[in-house]
Amino acid sequence: MAVVAIIAGVVFAQFGPGARLGGRRGFRGSPPEFGAKNDWEIDEHFQHDAFRFARVKYSSYGWRDKWAVDFPESDLNLPHRLRELTSMEVHPQSVIVELTDEKLSDYPFLYLVEPGDMLLSDDEVRGLRRYLLNGGFLMVDDFWGEQEWDNFYQNIKRVFPDREPEELPLEHDIFHLVYDLQEKPMIISIGAWMGGRRTERPDAQEAHYKGIFDDKGRMMAIICHNTDLGDGWEEEGVDPTYFKEYSERFAYPLGINIITYAMTH
Repeated sequence: MAVVAIIAGVVFAQFGPGARLGGRRGFRGSPPEFGAKNDWEIDEHFQHDAFRFARVKYSSYGWRDKWAVDFPESDLNLPHRLRELTSMEVHPQSVIVELTDEKLSDYPFLYLVEPGDMLLSDDEVRGLRRYLLNGGFLMVDDFWGEQEWDNFYQNIKRVFPDREPEELPLEHDIFHLVYDLQEKPMIISIGAWMGGRRTERPDAQEAHYKGIFDDKGRMMAIICHNTDLGDGWEEEGVDPTYFKEYSERFAYPLGINIITYAMTH
């Protein structure tokens, strides 16, 4: 499932405390305002093996499809920066996938947002369990407070009744693999930041990063609670201060760390 060849031989620049981006190639010009123009061509030797960012479309209740929050800008900007700051072969187009898709295993990395209103069907539960146990990796992002955690927890326990999400210590490789982070960042939305807030909700005072592991100790999922990496990707071009404080400092470094970890473990 996970074609490690696409990342074999990848050379990353290492960065010191604060994880400021710069790297082997660094940022080129101004940040894009409405999403990067991802029109590069894939090397012919990697046509079928380039990393492709895949967003999960899931069943939910409520008034809107929260699975699509921050789309499409975040799904354009992250692959753009991933290609710019690493030597990984990255596909220019992201995809939207459902957990019941028979081709789900074509994508070794899945991104799922705002599970506070997620309500997985039985088929989606079976599809996600099969995907993760067969070697896939899931990143869950952008949900806040105890109520949204409880809803996510009820759904993930249907996927793995016998496994508990475990808090990742700051010493874990995922915080240091490419960029050396000195804290577990709480990345707030640009709206909350412009309003002068330091968190999205009163009951979300600390960011949590939890992992779910298989029987051999492989991390199958990382759960980013009380933080929003996707907004840091989506809104990078809106305000230069927000870009430096959240996108450049935390959202991209941690996103690149997580993808690199997923593809090498």
